[in-house]
Order: sequence, then structure tokens, then C-alpha cells
Amino acid sequence: MVVSANRLELLQIADAVAREKSIDKSIVIDAMADAIQKAARSRYGQETNIRADINHQTGEMKLQRLMEVVDAVEEPARQISVKDARLRNPDAQPGDYIAEQLPPMDFGRIAAQSAKQVIVQKVREAERDRQYDEYKDRIGEIVNGTVKRVEYGNVIVDLGRGEAIIRRDELIPRENYKYGDRVRAYVYDVRREQRGPQIFLSRTHPQFMAKLFTMEVPEIYDGIIEIKSVARDPGSRAKIAVTSRDSSIDPVGACVGMRGSRVQAVVAELQGEKIDIIPWSPSVASFIVNALQPAEVAKVVLDEEAERIEVVVADDQLSLAIGRRGQNVRLASQLTGWDIDILTEQEESERRQKEFSERSKLFMDALNVDEIVGQVLASEGFSSIEEVAYVDADEISSIDGFDEDTASEIQMRAREYLERLEAEQDAKRKKLGVLDEVREIPGISTAMMVTLGEDGVKSIEDFAGYAVDDLVGWKERKDGETKQFPGVLAPHQISRAEAEQMVLSARLKAGWITEEELAAEQEAAEETADA
Repeated sequence: MVVSANRLELLQIADAVAREKSIDKSIVIDAMADAIQKAARSRYGQETNIRADINHQTGEMKLQRLMEVVDAVEEPARQISVKDARLRNPDAQPGDYIAEQLPPMDFGRIAAQSAKQVIVQKVREAERDRQYDEYKDRIGEIVNGTVKRVEYGNVIVDLGRGEAIIRRDELIPRENYKYGDRVRAYVYDVRREQRGPQIFLSRTHPQFMAKLFTMEVPEIYDGIIEIKSVARDPGSRAKIAVTSRDSSIDPVGACVGMRGSRVQAVVAELQGEKIDIIPWSPSVASFIVNALQPAEVAKVVLDEEAERIEVVVADDQLSLAIGRRGQNVRLASQLTGWDIDILTEQEESERRQKEFSERSKLFMDALNVDEIVGQVLASEGFSSIEEVAYVDADEISSIDGFDEDTASEIQMRAREYLERLEAEQDAKRKKLGVLDEVREIPGISTAMMVTLGEDGVKSIEDFAGYAVDDLVGWKERKDGETKQFPGVLAPHQISRAEAEQMVLSARLKAGWITEEELAAEQEAAEETADA
């Protein structure tokens, strides 16, 4: 078949648009067909069912009006009776469509403009879909581009097959770009938005530095060395924790490179940002000590439940451990994921002395003993009256200067004190209106019931409305600093697991959930954990 000039031109235009926009040629041809359909409807009537087909190989165009075969015609422009349909096609049945060939049409100015808008819109949508599909799987990669323009401090980057943005807060401080500059950045998000897919780049993201090291250090790329965590103060200082799967390879030395060549390449890309490369350790205490380099640590005390660690340093190491404006300890906290409290040896000694005095006074007042006995109990490691009351009597009688009678007397006084305290708290609980039923929740003490009553909780139904965070508290981390929000039962030092069990028990007793639903939830949670 000989292809006419008009048909050939149609295919050439479709091919040119497809190449320019990097989309499939068939999408452009289908958009043209949709445009012709719209233009034809404006001529033959919007109620008319028109179909336009363009042959993708020859460019030949067919314009047809489709009529639905029905028993009773209600819309003459779209329907045809069975009787009339069978004059054209003897086998026509209700529900079939009869196609009527329409003559080629000349587009008027308005119809042509309308067709053009349809084509432009379809091509733009295809281009957006192509761009989104291409970059949504590239989140976490480094891309190179050219600065297209700078708007209000935000840098618009031409990636060749797409356009991306580096927001002002994702640029390294004191970094300036102008039109035509080459830029390298990290793809941290790709979103569909009304104006098209938005590709968000960052030069301050911690993983940008990790990816740069992956490009510079072959051992990281090969998986021999693993980057465990990264913390950055963009443009100023950063810490990166690395470990080696091969004991013969030093992870820190490999990242530094010969005469610092590898790390200097990363530093140059990050505008002179100082980088501390730290050996990762499975021991939290050792890892945190390494993370606080160059400061020397004398002692650490871990609180695993709260993910908080106390670090004790010599007086002359305090400023080094904290760093300028708290930078060193802040980065170490980001790197390890633990809250770090730094004390000097003198401050720690004073605090321990204060705690010792408070415990001694507690024992003196509660047990009605003299200062020496109170201090002895405190120095032996007892921290509460409950410990004294319910510990094995041999532990007290084995203390120098104590015998069995003394131990028995001390424990009796401790239990009497606890009974008085329990009675006082129970009276207070009743005064607050907390019902006896709340005591049925496993793990709830009278002291807790008083605290709950002060928070307005009076029944199991009220308690069931708590979330676990409401009971134990929660943490929010922002800009490298963690803010702690205490829970209602935080003074009673219950664990998250205990709080979860309390809430579930309350909801079961309140009838909010059934045993079957609870079992199904736990089974689903276990399957998710296994997966």
C-alpha cells in the first residue's frame, strides 16, 4: 500500500514527538486518535459515539460512528433498532454495535485547537508517567545534573530525562549554585503531584555521604566493608561507623585510603566537611566510647530500657567530649541512636553521694533506725523499702554487725511501713473515686491507682482508652536531639511490655476485644515478624 504524504507526515510527527519526550510512539498516535474523536464529536454532536483509529504502521485513519443495537430506540444518535441493524448485518443482536464509516473531515480552527489541546495533554501525562516510573525506583541513588535555574534559594536541576529540585534546606550551608553548574545529589523522594512527578534531591542527607563512600571505596561496594550508621552536621562535621566482614581488612584504613585519598575525595564533594570514621562495635558501650572520639572516656553506665547512657570523663576532657556547641555529643547520639549524658568525674561523685544520702535518709525515716544503719543498708546496694522487706533474711543478717534478730526486726519494720503506706494510698485512691475493678488489671498496684485517679481514670473502661505511649511515655527526635515525653505511669518505672499487657487486659475486661480477636492479632504479628 502506498502511504500518502499526509499519512506519512502524521507518522513522522508522532515519531518526532515520541523521541523528544522520550515516550512510546504508540502513545502519541493514540493521543492523536483521541483528539480526532473529540473534534469529530464537535461536528457530529457530543451525544454521538465516534471512534477514530489510526494504523500505527501506515498512518491510515478510519472514522466510524458506533450505533448500539437495541429493541427500542431511546437515543437515535447512539442507538439503532434490531430491524434496521439487520438490514446492514443479518446477524445483528441486541447489545451489538454497528459501525458506520464516516467521510474524512476538514478540521475548523476551533476543532483543530481543541484537538491540539487533547494531544498536548495526553503527551504531557505520558511524559509524567514515564518520568515517575523511571525515578521512583532510583530513590537512594546519587544522580548528576545541571543547574537549570535558582528560585528563592531552591535549585532546579536538569537530569536530562527529568527535572528535580534541591530545596534550600537540603543544600550544604554557604553553597551557591548558578545556571549551568554541574551538581551531584541524593534522590531521597519521588512523589506524584498535580503539576507532575516531583523528584526531590538532597546534599545534606546522611545517606548522601554513605553513597559517596560507596563510590570511592571498592570494599564497601563489594560488601566487604559495611556502613552501619551515619550522622552529619552538613558542611561542618560528620561521623560514619563502619565494620568489616573480613578480619584481615581494617575498615577505617580502607575508608581513609592511601594518604587519605579516599576520604579527601568525599570531603571535597561535601565542601570541606570534616569526617570522623569510627569502627562499629556490637557492644553498645564500646561503640559509644568510639563515637565520642577524640575524647577519652573513663566510665559508662547503660540504661537499656530507656536507651540512655551516662558517660563519665575527666574534667579536662569535658569540652572535647561535648564539642563546639554540643556538636560532638550530638553527632555521637545520632550515630548510635542512644541518648548520651556526659558527666565529669567530680559531678558523678557528687551525684552518687547525693543518691547515697537520700537512700540513707529514706531508710532512717521509714525503718526508724539511726544514721549508721541507714548508711550500711544504702552502701550494701539496697535502693528501696520493698527490697529490704522481701529480700531473703540471710542477705541482711550476713552484713557485718547485723545478726538474725536485727535482720528480722528491720524486715518487720519495713513491712509495717509498707502496710501503712498501702493503707494511706488505698484511702487516697477511694477518695479519688478509682473503682476496685481497676485492681483486676494484672500488674496494677495501689500506688498506680492513685496516679491513674489523679489523671482522671476511675474504671477499667477509662483505662482501656490509654495507648501504651500514654503510660510509659515516648520520645521524639528532631535535629539530632531527643525530647522525652513522660507517661502517666513513668514514676512507677513499668516496661513497655508490661504496659502493653495492662492495656490488652483492660480492653478484654471492658469487652472492646475478644480472646479470639486477640489471638488472631498476635498470630498475624508473629507472621509479620517471621516475614
